[in-house]
Amino acid sequence: MRRPARHILTILTAVIVVACSSAAPSPSPASLDGHTYLSTDLQGAVLVPETRIRLAFSDGSLNANGGCNIMGGAYSIDGDRLTTTQMSMTEMGCDEPRMQQDEWLARLLGGVTFTLDGDTLTLTDGTIRMTLVDKEVATPDQPLEGTRWVLDGIVSGDAVSSVPVGVTASIRVAAGRVEVEAGCNTGGGTVADTPDTLTFGPIALTKMACEPGSMAVETAVVGVLSGAVGYTIDADVLTLDAGGAGLVFRAAP
Repeated sequence: MRRPARHILTILTAVIVVACSSAAPSPSPASLDGHTYLSTDLQGAVLVPETRIRLAFSDGSLNANGGCNIMGGAYSIDGDRLTTTQMSMTEMGCDEPRMQQDEWLARLLGGVTFTLDGDTLTLTDGTIRMTLVDKEVATPDQPLEGTRWVLDGIVSGDAVSSVPVGVTASIRVAAGRVEVEAGCNTGGGTVADTPDTLTFGPIALTKMACEPGSMAVETAVVGVLSGAVGYTIDADVLTLDAGGAGLVFRAAP
């Protein structure tokens, strides 16, 4: 039996409406804002050992870190295209491999195709394909106490400098005390913590004389670990803020 043309048109219209309504909507800036993503897989490039790409979206701005400098700027979304504009970058002096990693990350974030599937963000420019996972899933905030925090950067005003190659500084907080590896000498002291403040007592250190780079790190560390200091933990990053001076640590594996 032949169906009337009007009935066939009604069926086709219904099919089109269902197909359109079932298509996944394009992600919006609101889908990314308030989230930080950590790289879990990379194709088309190789990360420098012991580094990880970190992308933090907030209020229309993107902050990115590839293991050396921090870059940031506004971002926009058009369909499945993520674009950044006027990206600024800190001027930390790192080794050449990490500097090169900063460069290709900045180029990648200039304009990429992306997908967001639950907690997984994928970026690709046709050559590099990066998979990232929401940090709350990939790396929950590490505990302050009991974690060995290794110094990754020294903050002075708006500038962040890296730790000289071959110099290691760290802290470990436990049971009201802090163990300190200051870059040259070692020691410790008392510390009291509240949800956003650490209050350090006098730090007693050994009295070794070291090369200038190690001593400079030690001076910066001891200068911050004095009195009441603000702190935040974001995944595996501990930041101490002493008002214009600060230290950035990463949790040791």
